[in-house]
Amino acid sequence: MKHHKGIHHITVLAGDAQRNAEFYTEKLGMRLVKKSVNQDDPGTYHLFYGNQAAEPGSSLTFFPWPNAQKGEAGVGEVVNVGLQVPEGSEDYWEIRLSENDISYEVVDVFGRKALRFEDPDGLELDIVFEGNAKPKVEDVNYIVPSEHTIQGFWGARMLLTEKENTEMLLGDLFGFKEAGSKGTKTLYETDAPVGRYVIIEKADQPKYGKNGRGIVHHIAYRAENKEELDQLRQKVGKKGLDPTQIIDRHWFNSVYYRIPAGVLFEMASDDPGYTVDEEFEHLGEKLILPPWLESKRDRIEQMLPEIKVATKA
Repeated sequence: MKHHKGIHHITVLAGDAQRNAEFYTEKLGMRLVKKSVNQDDPGTYHLFYGNQAAEPGSSLTFFPWPNAQKGEAGVGEVVNVGLQVPEGSEDYWEIRLSENDISYEVVDVFGRKALRFEDPDGLELDIVFEGNAKPKVEDVNYIVPSEHTIQGFWGARMLLTEKENTEMLLGDLFGFKEAGSKGTKTLYETDAPVGRYVIIEKADQPKYGKNGRGIVHHIAYRAENKEELDQLRQKVGKKGLDPTQIIDRHWFNSVYYRIPAGVLFEMASDDPGYTVDEEFEHLGEKLILPPWLESKRDRIEQMLPEIKVATKA
């Protein structure tokens, strides 16, 4: 079978870890599929939220820094994250957001109705209504009913001062093709069931942002396995960019590089997946450390604040 490309995960800087967990699990109904640490800063959580099936293309992940200042999005960054929910869920989500005191506006995203709002740290989110619900996953709790729940990423919007070089990278590496244009925004689409869209918004002036909570750290695209990841890495190098070596992240392998337009790109393998160290039904329930940090568990646990996550409505 052909491997689908598209978005693998998106990683964002956050503030308070408990507030972040409550918002994404209790209010948006996403599943905490992995509770771990930033492998480059083990005193900081790395929280992964996904759909109930914990599929690639659904993981919105966060590094919570309790003392971080609020950031400002600018050029050279992902400035909007779109989450896909089934068509026909419009009334449900408008009521849910209102009942949870989340202010939103109704917007049009390339012909699709969407609800736009911010998370507690200022990340701009869209809930985009497209497609049908996924089959209900058994033995997994749903805070939002399965017929309305978030399916994974719809896509992401990047604010850039150029689009031609980035467009070429998206096409040559991940198969994205132009699927529409409106004003300063261009839509690109690939064949993935979720995480299939990227929007490039052309900025008139290079107004740069300020790093902090609510700012996207990087966007990752899918590779099937380590072998394909290495092939993609070689392609990136031939384009004159400077990719890292393959880095073992335990649940996937990764390669990072910054594109000329400024965005930090990652390519991540689908394998081995989140169940390499936890049973599927119990994902996210315990603090999981990669094997090379296990010897430091006691110290790490002392540094991390406790997080409580609801599993049912």
